[in-house]
Amino acid sequence: MLQLRDLETAYGRSQVLFGVSLEVGQGEVVSLLGRNGMGKTTTVKSIMGMAPARAGEIRFAGKPMRGLPSYRIAQAGIGLVPEGRQVFPNLKVYENLVATARPGGWTLERVFALFPNLRERQGNYGNELSGGEQQMLAIGRALLTNPRLLILDEATEGLAPRIRAEIYRSIEKLKAAGMSLLVIDKDVGALTRVADRHYVLEKGRVVWSGTSRELAGDASVQHRYLGV
Repeated sequence: MLQLRDLETAYGRSQVLFGVSLEVGQGEVVSLLGRNGMGKTTTVKSIMGMAPARAGEIRFAGKPMRGLPSYRIAQAGIGLVPEGRQVFPNLKVYENLVATARPGGWTLERVFALFPNLRERQGNYGNELSGGEQQMLAIGRALLTNPRLLILDEATEGLAPRIRAEIYRSIEKLKAAGMSLLVIDKDVGALTRVADRHYVLEKGRVVWSGTSRELAGDASVQHRYLGV
């Protein structure tokens, strides 16, 4: 569904990505792993057109995406849950959810069924929510664009263990529903339980890729590249 080939991205004269290649298939959950500053968020921004790649190929559902504006990429069916959540603080939960909604299988009722907390808090403003509720809101907002692929950048960063577990339960439900996901997170244990495959970035390059079984069984990769 999503293919990156030899992607190179730079900020001015500072190159960040050096030939990144990865794939996410239909219905797959794929993780992008690596220490801070290794290029994970830049990869996401390149996919979404927010940090335009200067070389390489980005294809989604067989169509070239590189060079398109961000709104066209979103319209093509890629939903983003950005790092830091970026909910609208002065809009109510309900307004956050419907502001960018598009027709499709994901409806407000279906999001409320996935995240009952949002139903209870739909009259509250975005800045009145806890960090976990804001992350649920960011996921719900992205789902209501009815994407074919959902990208979660730092899926559980800064959240309490109980909330992290709830977010991962929602990821499992999305996978069971056939959603394709690209997940960035530091919780390697949770990712090996839910993801099909993994890519590890080091200084803007893919240095390892494999299945959850392979990652769980390779302590050297976890220690060398992930600090686990």
